Amino acid sequence: GKELLAKAIHTKSSRARGNFVAINCAAIPETLLESELFGHEKGAFTGAVKATVGKIEMANGGTLFLDEIGDVPFAMQVKLLRFLQERVIERVGGRKPIPIDARVVTATHQDLTTLMQEGRFREDLYFRLAEMVIRIPSLAERPGDAVLLARFFLRKMNTGKQARIKGFAPDALTAINNWPWTGNVRELENRIRRATIMAEGSLITAQDLDFEETSVVMERTELRVARERADRSAIAAAIALNDGNLSAAARDLNISRPMLYDLLNTYGMAKS
Repeated sequence: GKELLAKAIHTKSSRARGNFVAINCAAIPETLLESELFGHEKGAFTGAVKATVGKIEMANGGTLFLDEIGDVPFAMQVKLLRFLQERVIERVGGRKPIPIDARVVTATHQDLTTLMQEGRFREDLYFRLAEMVIRIPSLAERPGDAVLLARFFLRKMNTGKQARIKGFAPDALTAINNWPWTGNVRELENRIRRATIMAEGSLITAQDLDFEETSVVMERTELRVARERADRSAIAAAIALNDGNLSAAARDLNISRPMLYDLLNTYGMAKS
């Protein structure tokens, strides 16, 4: 939801022809975050065999989206503040000032006011960022949006072999509307991706969305059926988390790629 809004702001702005560059600050190890943001020069550290442009520099002329800004380490916040104030950066290991003209959009699921009170987020950085604040209601607070987004994600994913999926069964639409979506849009997108792999028919059903995995309802079933369901769910999750990369999915499942192919054929699952 946050990135979709940030991208919409970019697309509708005068910077639309520039790059939209997004980075999830919580997903990058602290030791790598500075290099990811600011780039580095050749020889700046062990393994830096060539100069690399960072995300901030990539966004020059466009929009930089910093997701989960509340997770940025305190020391890194000082460097971000300097960039926002002076609109100039230096690559790691470099001394040449690089001017940057980019819109900066940030987002977080945390309460930055609380983080400031706890001394974990700089007050000056907060006020530099908070020139305009938009609160995005959770998916559960936006009736009807979950179904609209589910259809959007299905169209986006419905390519190649996944084109066999024509839409959602009525029970799936009801389940999507009623689910609390504590993981918001990211959870919805992941469930739709898994469902396109799990679905046996041309329509995604409520069972394909696997909502029962978090419920307390226990079903009596044969061991073989339970094993197959567990295998299918684990395979679908691994493929979804690796964006369709079967080699990476096989590594996550601790099986060989040929074995993964055999399981996909056995269970009649799509290979993408």
